[in-house]
Formats: sequence, C-alpha cells, structure tokens
Amino acid sequence: MHHMKTATVRDLRYNFPKLEAWLIGGEEIELTKRGRVVGRILPLARKGKRTEMPDFAARIKAVCGERKIDTAALLDYNKGRY
Repeated sequence: MHHMKTATVRDLRYNFPKLEAWLIGGEEIELTKRGRVVGRILPLARKGKRTEMPDFAARIKAVCGERKIDTAALLDYNKGRY
C-alpha cells in the first residue's frame, strides 16, 4: 500500500527542494503544523490529463450581466462572515 509523505510547515519553508522532488516523483504530501494536519499538496496532473479551468469571468457576466460585483463582500459572505 502506498504511504503518503508527511512534511511540516517548517519543511515547506526550509526544505522545499526535498518536497519538490517528492512532488515531481508523483507523491502527495500531507502538510502538518504543530502535529495537526493543515493541508495536502498534490503533484500536477500527469501530461495528457490537462484540466481546463472554468472561465469564471464569463460565468459571473452570464449571471450578473454588467452589474458591478463586490467580490470581497461575496467572499466574506461565502465564508460565513456576513
């Protein structure tokens, strides 16, 4: 069974070449801070599996038309700060 690599935030800061080598090798890295998992770093998709990003600007324009959108307020709303 494949074991996910683990690195600390400090490793990310001071030992990035090691983490970069893991990523180039296709490894996923679990990122920890003070013993708690705070995230996961994934390698780029292999060639041939390119993922297209959605055209967010076109989607917003389709939904909102020419109205000005306060994106900061929208982000705060989505994070439950509104």
